[in-house]
Amino acid sequence: MMSMILAPFRLMGLLLGATVGNAPRHPWKTLGLASAVVCGLVVWGLMSTLQTLPVNSVQLGFRGTGVIEQYNVHKADQLLAANTPDAQYAPVAPAGKPASAVYKNIQVLKTVDANEFLRLMAAMAQWVQPQAGCAYCHAVVNMASDAVYTKEVARHMLLMTQYINENWRSHVGAAGVTCGTCHRGQGAPKYVWQFTPPPGGYHGYAETQSGEDAPSSAADESALPYDPYSPFLLNSAPIRVQGYTALPSGNRMSIEQTNWTYSLMMNFAHSLGVGCNYCHNSRAFSVWDQSTPNRVRAWYGIQMVRALNRNFMEPITNLFPRGQRGLSGDVAKISCETCHQKAYAPYYGAHVVAAYPELTHSTNGSPPATQTMAVPKGAPFVLPTMTKASSIQPIAGPKEASLSVPVSSGSVAQPVGATP
Repeated sequence: MMSMILAPFRLMGLLLGATVGNAPRHPWKTLGLASAVVCGLVVWGLMSTLQTLPVNSVQLGFRGTGVIEQYNVHKADQLLAANTPDAQYAPVAPAGKPASAVYKNIQVLKTVDANEFLRLMAAMAQWVQPQAGCAYCHAVVNMASDAVYTKEVARHMLLMTQYINENWRSHVGAAGVTCGTCHRGQGAPKYVWQFTPPPGGYHGYAETQSGEDAPSSAADESALPYDPYSPFLLNSAPIRVQGYTALPSGNRMSIEQTNWTYSLMMNFAHSLGVGCNYCHNSRAFSVWDQSTPNRVRAWYGIQMVRALNRNFMEPITNLFPRGQRGLSGDVAKISCETCHQKAYAPYYGAHVVAAYPELTHSTNGSPPATQTMAVPKGAPFVLPTMTKASSIQPIAGPKEASLSVPVSSGSVAQPVGATP
């Protein structure tokens, strides 16, 4: 692969060498050859930025609105291979006794059948750390012991998984999530975020305190604010910046605030492997009834990620050793990419939780408690009304070209609490 990349440069080097050697004898020929070399380099550079064919397009909205997504077939095949869920463990005959009656120190999966409990434990080992197996969370000489810190972390993650599947069907739909949705066989999920200092300090004419003028991996390598996570996926900073009145009478949002929103949108697009048109009609970004149904689901996804980071991740910061935390001592937190991993839906919409019903509701022997939102002071947060959200249909993707805004209504249901 490297030799193929270097081949054009080697050829250009030989041509330049011949050009320089013949310059005194044939100046005009030399100039022409040098120009051809430069043009060749420019053309090669431009061609290297283009996608290889074929590229397929999928209509997501009304015809003529340009609401389409384009997918490179070669990249789609690679992403499909990377987003294939693990094989399910075969069902087991029930033991007739709950896990808490057979095993010691069961705190989260108390009411799960004892045999199903073992099946789930085997699946979790495969989802999270297949190389280490049970030893990743347990002291194998005493499985009931809490000596390994990852065991307590796993309890909180089980509660979080149950909370998502029970309360956020407005976003995850019937597909649901398991430990494998984020972990993909790695003890620590690959796509998480932590607080980081601004890149480069204050230098250059265009750089600001937000870290602009420096490529940001969080913003898909664009020179936009480097941290779209903290204000929007942990706190509740307003994402909407477009107004309906001219400045200064109505909208007081600044260009810099707009850049923060663009950084977040770039992160969303990169995380899901899609473009703006996956959720928006680009002729009217802010208008809900001209957007695709995916925008509704994305709105709930933002609320869900905020809830998970506040109620499940930040409270367990001190369970992790210092070396597992960020530069600021904070715990790893969730973004869209944590689950999606560059696919429009995790595992491309595969129904992964159906085989493990114990992950869809509380199993600790007490009624499911309503989660209390830990809202930072001065940051209003609207918890979606779940009964209305449950009617939203699962999203469709590149395999389902029939996805479109319903023609009968001509509109998309606006999420509860969303600003029109």
